[in-house]
Amino acid sequence: MPVMRSVFYVPGNNESFIQKSPSLPADIITLDLEDSVPPAEKAKAREMTRDNLKLTGSGGSTVYVRVNNWETLMTNDDLEAVVYPGLSGICLAKCGHPDDVKRLDWKLDELERRRGMPIGSVAIQILCETAKGVINAYPSATASKRVNSLIFGAVDYTKDMRVKLTSEGVEQFYARSHVAVAARAAGCIAIDCPYVAFQDVEGYEKSTREGRQMGYEGRMLIHPSQIEPSNRIYSPSAEDAEWAKGVVEVFEKEGIAKGMAAVSFKGKMVDTPVYDNARTILKTMEEIAAFDKKRKG
Repeated sequence: MPVMRSVFYVPGNNESFIQKSPSLPADIITLDLEDSVPPAEKAKAREMTRDNLKLTGSGGSTVYVRVNNWETLMTNDDLEAVVYPGLSGICLAKCGHPDDVKRLDWKLDELERRRGMPIGSVAIQILCETAKGVINAYPSATASKRVNSLIFGAVDYTKDMRVKLTSEGVEQFYARSHVAVAARAAGCIAIDCPYVAFQDVEGYEKSTREGRQMGYEGRMLIHPSQIEPSNRIYSPSAEDAEWAKGVVEVFEKEGIAKGMAAVSFKGKMVDTPVYDNARTILKTMEEIAAFDKKRKG
């Protein structure tokens, strides 16, 4: 699975921010053509995004582009402008139905063929940020093999629900949980919603840890200061790594090798599900280490 601990957004029409993007330690940098770009700047943003795909990824980050949703009638123009070598994924804003994903899949296939890119090389990331989008999260996630991740978008979701967005997030709980479960059911990565009070460091870390316990493996970020804590929180801790290594070693030597389905480790019972969880932690560590090595190399 791709590493997506930190998904940082950069306005596609902001030259200064784009030029600085290679220096950011985010796993994914998303050049935005949607909400952070005013209507009069859309054409400029498309051109600047296309011209800076490779620059943005030159620091080792994976490059995505967020496009406007189909209802705006701008999606096709967005895609025609930015699907070129250097692009790893498209984030579809306000995805509400599986047909939105199927239409995007078809268009990406066409553009890849026309431009000599490997078929299927551009992934799809879905933004679930309306009531309809949340309810249809799972069928949308399974509508194309390109889909690798789902993002819960709390700002537009609360607007659609006609409720106030709060840092505590009580009004987001159902949708936030639902998207995380839908992503896991579809074999995708769940990306948590932005935390808009970016100066509240303590609140951000608390919220991010809560999201991780819901099943989120990364977060959509709006400020550079959020990148480091996101990378840290979504990486296995030293304690988790030590525990996982111990569990795997004991279960394989004392359990599997002796035909037993459960063993004891540090006073607790370890059975197959616990063993599998420990192996997942170690696999995640390997994927992160490989990604970080590639970025630094």
